[in-house]
Amino acid sequence: MTSSPESHVNTASRPSELKITDMRTVTIGNCTIIKIYTNQDIYGLGEVRDGAGKEYALTLKSRILGENPCNIDKVFRRIKQFGHHARQAGGVCAIEMALMDLSGKAYGVPAYQLAGGKFRDRVRIYCDTTTSHDAEEMGHRLKERMEMGFTFLKMDVGIGLLKGIPGTLAAPSGMLETSTVMHPFTGIRLTDKGIGVLSDYVGKVREIVGYEIPLAADHFGHIGVEDCIRLGKALDKYNLAWYEDMIPWQFTDQYLRLKNACDTPICTGEDTYLKEGFMDLFEQQAISVCHPDLATSGGILETKKIGDLAQEHGIAMAMHMAAMPVAQMASVHCAAATENFVVLENHYVDVPWWNDIVTGLPDPIIQDGFMMVPDTPGLGIELNEEVVTEHLSGKDPGYFEPTEEWNDMRSHDRLWS
Repeated sequence: MTSSPESHVNTASRPSELKITDMRTVTIGNCTIIKIYTNQDIYGLGEVRDGAGKEYALTLKSRILGENPCNIDKVFRRIKQFGHHARQAGGVCAIEMALMDLSGKAYGVPAYQLAGGKFRDRVRIYCDTTTSHDAEEMGHRLKERMEMGFTFLKMDVGIGLLKGIPGTLAAPSGMLETSTVMHPFTGIRLTDKGIGVLSDYVGKVREIVGYEIPLAADHFGHIGVEDCIRLGKALDKYNLAWYEDMIPWQFTDQYLRLKNACDTPICTGEDTYLKEGFMDLFEQQAISVCHPDLATSGGILETKKIGDLAQEHGIAMAMHMAAMPVAQMASVHCAAATENFVVLENHYVDVPWWNDIVTGLPDPIIQDGFMMVPDTPGLGIELNEEVVTEHLSGKDPGYFEPTEEWNDMRSHDRLWS
């Protein structure tokens, strides 16, 4: 006698009868974790991207109440119009993560299985490393990462390293003190001396860490594409893994100029929403590495689609991530399910309590520069209430407090007549 699929499903009733009944939030620092409740004894966790408030998710609560969380694509299509590039997609992405967590729990499978299965059992991690104006100190900080087991590095190389060094920068007054003006419009220029200082800086770091390990570069500053090209050509000899976000992702033509001028792979994408946002960059072959942040790009399934689309165009996918373990693990499941994935970021290697926010994972979560892909249902994690409570944001001190005031928020959402 063969057993029915339902006999393997660990729920209070049937997944087809699941309904979303509530959504609540808790805030740790500048990261908000959401919890979606159902009419059965299961729930899902998601995370709003750093820098976006809980309201980005709560605005969508009335639109998902009563829906079956297992209908992930249906719910996502209903709410994705309320996302946008950068932090404005935070609520949509958090809900998608929570739906994947919930559905995995309902059917007793890990989230990566809902995305088509996995290509790898562990995910390579690169970690954020605090910048130093002293190149030798920076090199030793990265060397320490290597000694911790990390096999991929990244550092910042930008005009901030030149401030206070005469003759390295030319800029209109006030432009060096602002970050609100887009790169082509600042008028900031690098001098040959400035490019030489930055080149020497990277050369010293390379002397310390060696040339065998991948070393990417980020945070160049708000300079125009012409100076990005000049700097890129000067740094090409250091065999860097990529130049990241040298210019805003929207300027595909400029990225194409940059890519064609430099011998180092060009990377962007952490602020880009949905696969449509990447389409021009892919079709024009303007980058070599796409770098979506799952908490901006649309969640697990949409980011998997972005990776697949990149692969069709011969482009690799790395992943940006600066979050608590909820979004980090959502990224791990996506990375496992995406064939052309290279490496995933982590911003909290130096924060010991980050590992304790959740249970169900190895301790520490990152071991020898990798995160294991869990085989437990959903995202494979549960929150450690005691640790979360210890680190609540002072501006939002509640722990999954009721949110009834968001239950009935309505508007005419239809995008067609």
